[in-house]
Amino acid sequence: MSIAILPMSKEFDWNSATVGLIQSSFFWGYLLTQIVGGIWADKIGGKRVLGFGVIWWSIATVFTPIAARLGLPFLLVTRAFMGIGEGVAMPAMNNLLSKWIPVSERSRSLALVYSGMYLGSVTGLAFSPMLIHKFGWPSVFYSFGSLGSIWLALWLSKAHSSPQDDPTLSLDEKELILGGNVSKERVTEIPWKKILTKAPVWALIISHFCHNWGTFILLTWMPTYYNQVLKFNLTESGLLCVLPWLTMAVFANIGGWIADTLISKGLSITTVRKVIMQSIGFLGPAFFLTQLSHVNTPALAVLCMSCSQGMDAFSQSGLYSNHQDIGPRYSGVLLGLSNTAGVLAGVFGTAATGYILQNGSWDDVFKVAVVLYIVGTLVWNLFSTGEKILD
Repeated sequence: MSIAILPMSKEFDWNSATVGLIQSSFFWGYLLTQIVGGIWADKIGGKRVLGFGVIWWSIATVFTPIAARLGLPFLLVTRAFMGIGEGVAMPAMNNLLSKWIPVSERSRSLALVYSGMYLGSVTGLAFSPMLIHKFGWPSVFYSFGSLGSIWLALWLSKAHSSPQDDPTLSLDEKELILGGNVSKERVTEIPWKKILTKAPVWALIISHFCHNWGTFILLTWMPTYYNQVLKFNLTESGLLCVLPWLTMAVFANIGGWIADTLISKGLSITTVRKVIMQSIGFLGPAFFLTQLSHVNTPALAVLCMSCSQGMDAFSQSGLYSNHQDIGPRYSGVLLGLSNTAGVLAGVFGTAATGYILQNGSWDDVFKVAVVLYIVGTLVWNLFSTGEKILD
């Protein structure tokens, strides 16, 4: 959508505020299913929940061009419906990883999964301009929406919610994978009071909000920034937007390898998650965003964006791994809780950016993100932990 929105806004004569509203409407639905998706995944398993989410958002994607031509209200509802499907994905993935991955490999595995998401963004940003030029902007939604059905067929035939559900694994293999990783019993009841009275849980929630404000602004508004400020055309904007996501894919895996290596050498999980990985994940992007107002060439601006996103990727071995550290049995619910706050940041941040741009400048947009990165750093380092606090 971040690429297709450029020709769409010209065709339908949308201003910055309307574009911000459309971009943020996805998060209305995405917000609704974070906690529900986490509960559902922890209770019935991540395989079915993730499969449901993919087919739901694929259908909504295909219907997006039709909704846009029917009118703005229909488009907003369709985008929100797409968000409902995507909202269960991260809690379900977190649940699956907590079941399948031992602590010693957690950072690398999570980084690998998230780098797949980044490469998905790379694919969309790289191919969308070509599709738009050859077939028009609706082709973007028809093409990528149809891929979900292909993925679903493979997923349902090959995936399992836990090692215990996989008939191809031997008992020895199951024991090796489980190895005291999580309880073998399904979650039947969520201890909400215990969860919501833990300071590290609130550190996750607040830090996730601060992190996602900057991340979602870059995700949704970067092509517009390249087009309006750096004066790149549609194709150039799409191709150059690929660079930050490629950087994230690379640095997420570097960060995951560093984190797991440090933990395997005896450094505490708390130190790795708190002092090292997430501090880089917050302060790195903050530094490079402050440099954008000082650069005087498009190449340097793209470099700053890429470095900002690269440093952001260290969060996969900090904040995003922490749910499984502090409560592996409830990792889906914990991710749902913190990502709800993260989605709220996406809703407010994406919409607020449109209004800021009508009355201010891109410098103002980046200043708000930097302040929140600093707040997140303080909260995270004061209250987070890498130790298990929920059984």
